[in-house]
Amino acid sequence: MESSAQGYSPGRVISPLLSNLYLHWFDKLFNRADGPAQWARAKLVRYADDFVVLAREQGPRLTGWIESKLEDWLGLEINREKTRVVNLKAEGASLDFLGFTFRYYDDLQGRGWRYLHVSPSAKALKKEREKLHAMTDRRQCAQPIPQLIEGLNRHLRGWQNYFDYGYPRQAFREINTYVRSRLTQHLRRRSQRSYRPPEGVSFYEQIQRLGLVHL
Repeated sequence: MESSAQGYSPGRVISPLLSNLYLHWFDKLFNRADGPAQWARAKLVRYADDFVVLAREQGPRLTGWIESKLEDWLGLEINREKTRVVNLKAEGASLDFLGFTFRYYDDLQGRGWRYLHVSPSAKALKKEREKLHAMTDRRQCAQPIPQLIEGLNRHLRGWQNYFDYGYPRQAFREINTYVRSRLTQHLRRRSQRSYRPPEGVSFYEQIQRLGLVHL
């Protein structure tokens, strides 16, 4: 079960703090001797006001317990648009949580079983492309190239460190291709005279020489 519980929110800055204060007690109740962690063998994974409950069976008793504790006991409001029950083993089912997509795939070697594939979500990739676009747009033309590359590298390493779990290779390839394409466009428009790498050197090779990291 994926959900988001929302209570009184005076502002985005303090909202995560309030969520943790409220839902700390939900965590404790969930894992108590008489809570779902025991009688449903369920696991609660939460970040601020977003959480996922993992269980082999998501029956009315479990969902009813969660709803009653959040809404009746804590007085919070569940975001019904984001709340759903997902059977990940169903064909085509997937779950997005904290920037990752969780989905079962058939074994690539054809050995008759399925494995849980974890990779950066489409939303996370879109957000990353938007960030890289902003970091290489026309407003950055006055920034020295070494400083621009340093900023890109710092950002890319942080993004890689977060998403370096599961099977991120395809996503990393997409980001590598995108950032090099953006940087090539950026170099070409930095001045009235078109930027050219040294003779016999491709833009790809020149970008490597400039020190851009490769995910």
